[in-house]
Amino acid sequence: MLFRKTLPLICLFIAVFAHAQAPPMVPTFGQPLPEEFLMDHYKPDPEAPAVVLYERANNFLDIYDGKILIAKEVYVKIKVFDAKRFENGTIEIPYYSEKNNSEDIRNIKVVTHNGGVKTYLGEHEIYNVDEYPRYSTKRFTFPNVKDGSILEYTYRRESTFFSNFGNWQFQDNLPKIYSELYTKIPGNMKYNRTLYGPKKLDINNAEIEKNCFTLPGYGRNADCEAATYGMQHVPAAEEENYMLALENYTSGMGYELVEFLDFAGEKHFYSRNWDDVDNRFKYDKDLGRQLKYSSFFKDAIPAAIMDIPDKLERAKAIYYYIQGQMAWNGKYRIFSEVRVKEAFERKSGNSSEINLSLINALEAAGIDAKIMLITTRDFRQPTTQYPVLSDFIYALVYLKIGDEKYLLDATDKYTPFGVLPFRDLCPQGRVMDFKKGSFWEPIVPIAKNMHYVNMQLAAGESGLFSGKVNEVSTGYIAVPKRRANNEMIKEEIVKRKQSKNEALNIANLQIENEKKLEQPYKENYEISIHEQAVGNRLYVYPFLMDTYFSESPFVKEKRKYPIDFGFPVINNYLVSIDVKDQYEIVKVPENKILKLPNSDGELSVVYDVSGSKVNIRLSAKLNTTKFPTEAYPALRQFFETLIKIQSEEPIELKKI
Repeated sequence: MLFRKTLPLICLFIAVFAHAQAPPMVPTFGQPLPEEFLMDHYKPDPEAPAVVLYERANNFLDIYDGKILIAKEVYVKIKVFDAKRFENGTIEIPYYSEKNNSEDIRNIKVVTHNGGVKTYLGEHEIYNVDEYPRYSTKRFTFPNVKDGSILEYTYRRESTFFSNFGNWQFQDNLPKIYSELYTKIPGNMKYNRTLYGPKKLDINNAEIEKNCFTLPGYGRNADCEAATYGMQHVPAAEEENYMLALENYTSGMGYELVEFLDFAGEKHFYSRNWDDVDNRFKYDKDLGRQLKYSSFFKDAIPAAIMDIPDKLERAKAIYYYIQGQMAWNGKYRIFSEVRVKEAFERKSGNSSEINLSLINALEAAGIDAKIMLITTRDFRQPTTQYPVLSDFIYALVYLKIGDEKYLLDATDKYTPFGVLPFRDLCPQGRVMDFKKGSFWEPIVPIAKNMHYVNMQLAAGESGLFSGKVNEVSTGYIAVPKRRANNEMIKEEIVKRKQSKNEALNIANLQIENEKKLEQPYKENYEISIHEQAVGNRLYVYPFLMDTYFSESPFVKEKRKYPIDFGFPVINNYLVSIDVKDQYEIVKVPENKILKLPNSDGELSVVYDVSGSKVNIRLSAKLNTTKFPTEAYPALRQFFETLIKIQSEEPIELKKI
């Protein structure tokens, strides 16, 4: 669950004081305090490898080089306790970046203190990285980090984008003694402020500052709302297995520009509704206008595909053609660098170039397809309260044929029609219907995601067991398996399977449907293993093959955040062991059944002894993808039981 609380706009003619505590004094860069050098742990979180001693963002309107801009001055100070476990030594500063209008990051200063020794970072050790649409990153790594180091950095971001006033993250993966956002907003600018996350503000002070901003050449000065938002003793937010991006659950503050009264007296409205956004996208050169190439694709797609009479089969053929023709360059783009025709001709492109090529090709074939904007699982999910364009980083394809809906992403060579890459399995996206208006659409993963194994073993002389194994994988489970195996030779696949047990030998591996993506992915092979007797007893662990869950993802006593598996899972394992005339079956483990509340999942194992055979059926099902934090104890027990069945419960045999 994402907690949100919208802070009311503060009247610029009335001073408001709320939680009027005095914030700590702003430290001086390069001068840590003696008591900070003496710290060897942080009492509220003694196991933390480091703690943020102090951090502050100062956001205000400024004039630089004749331009009015928003300045954000950031200062951070960190104390390191355990350098080996410290993972925040590399800092990334994202900023808005377009060809003709970018934000600037200036005055970066970085220093590491070890006692009285200061190590400064040189400018040549600060790098610029361009990875995501509309954003670049300044990246640097602290030098000479040791146990007891104090790290400081500061920088100034300058932006002419008034709508991007400067969000602030109070909480991340390190505990913080104090985190502060200070803002000074002129009265002619109005913002919506949204407080994210579960933690409340400890300091929420605001007052009016007269004549705070002067624009040369104008006779009038602006009054400002000067506000301090602070949080003390902020706990660390630790990433956990199977969850959306940590940012969805941590405390922070976001800003949205509502209106701006310029110094000439003209009022500008910035808060858009979805109708405004739809109209903008329809004519945007990097999005809407890139959907005008249906005639080009009508000639580019083979006639044999375009003439397929069945609409669904025609759509599938077009999907696989685009998927096969175009290689993804790994870049996410929506609002810039999207040129569909050029990308198709060079057979490679960014995410939008590939998926918009697919939309154009479908439209050329008489199939109505639309853009669906999303944020992938690795980022904060978009707010549904109002349009925030920068929330979206990725474009999918929305397709409806008859009553069936299909979501497509042709960037991955191993995803069949209707199966999205795992990164796309977020809660919902915005479908851009330029005729009827855009709408939110949930992302519902396909239901049939199965890992099935059938193993037949028979006992031979001297503890040798041999037989055959058939493995079948479908849906989302098959995608990474195809990808991993198709990039390896068979000998490497065999070595990986044998690595689970050094006594295991695998031969004659045969793989079916390597490239037939809609068919089950099958692996068939022969298996043999020498089991070592203990006296006249032999203990056989029946689950020799790869299992989908080989270890429990939930080992901690408590869980902070909701669980999100992405897709439902079915695991079925059938094992038959024939001891023939070599052994007597002394004991088999107990049958078990365990059900999750609300029919969200079920685990069962049944051992059936019939003559010289032991037949085992293990079934583990997760019928839903999302679980609240309160479901963690039941899920933890579910997986602990599953792993115990697979690795700790042998069949006891006696040599005849």
